Amino acid sequence: MNLEELREVLGSPDRSGDNWAVYRGDCMDLLSELPEGAVPLTVTSPPYNIGKSYEEVREVGDYIDWCERWIELTHRATSPSGAFWLNLGYLSLPGRAKAVPIPYLLWDRVPFYMIQEVVWNYGAGVANKHSFSPRNEKFLWYVKDPDNYTFNLDAVRDPDVKYPNQRKNGKLKCNPLGKNPTDVWQFPKVTSGRNRASKERTSHPAQFPTAVVDRIIRACSEPGDVILDPFMGSGSLAEAALRAGRQTIGFEIRADYVDLTAERLTAALSQPALL
Repeated sequence: MNLEELREVLGSPDRSGDNWAVYRGDCMDLLSELPEGAVPLTVTSPPYNIGKSYEEVREVGDYIDWCERWIELTHRATSPSGAFWLNLGYLSLPGRAKAVPIPYLLWDRVPFYMIQEVVWNYGAGVANKHSFSPRNEKFLWYVKDPDNYTFNLDAVRDPDVKYPNQRKNGKLKCNPLGKNPTDVWQFPKVTSGRNRASKERTSHPAQFPTAVVDRIIRACSEPGDVILDPFMGSGSLAEAALRAGRQTIGFEIRADYVDLTAERLTAALSQPALL
């Protein structure tokens, strides 16, 4: 389905523009309204249940049950050849663990077929004295059908090849577009601070860089596809989708983040030189 068809189903969005729409509301309710098989790609990063200002902290078991429910609704809304990318961090288990990767607690709760875990390695973060300093988060790549899904490797090849002209029997050994980026991605975090804030920094306290989701979007969808984010937050996914020539729809429960995303997208689209 295209964006206009989804708007007809969901009603008027709270904020919208050419090729994008943001709805304010609980993702459970809004996902339930999406037609079955309507969305080719969902990329999202839900609350981690660690006490951020925008989340309701739940008992760990309740949190995992909640994740299972909204993921099941996402699975229902995903097209037969569609994909689901999930970014999750860590949480503590009192008396058991300081930092457990949340995907480990969800491994048997997800109805999708898992293709791969991608490790996002970032260069800055907190410094620990009694353990190694954390520098990664996980992206889990799921699909509806393991025999029928989109993967455009040529769209995301890494041109930084050590020996680009190396040949064997007269033929280039590597693809002229570059190499496979592998399953470890190195992108800087979105930083804050007076002298070191990233250019794309917003007021959202847990913003991920557009570069990370740009690679996902270009690899796992086609131009013109509608990309869904059930936890829109600061709008990073929406901005990356528009820059990649896709349409995007997002759900967000907080009115201030709906406004933040709308302002961000309007500003980005008014400066085509940045696209």
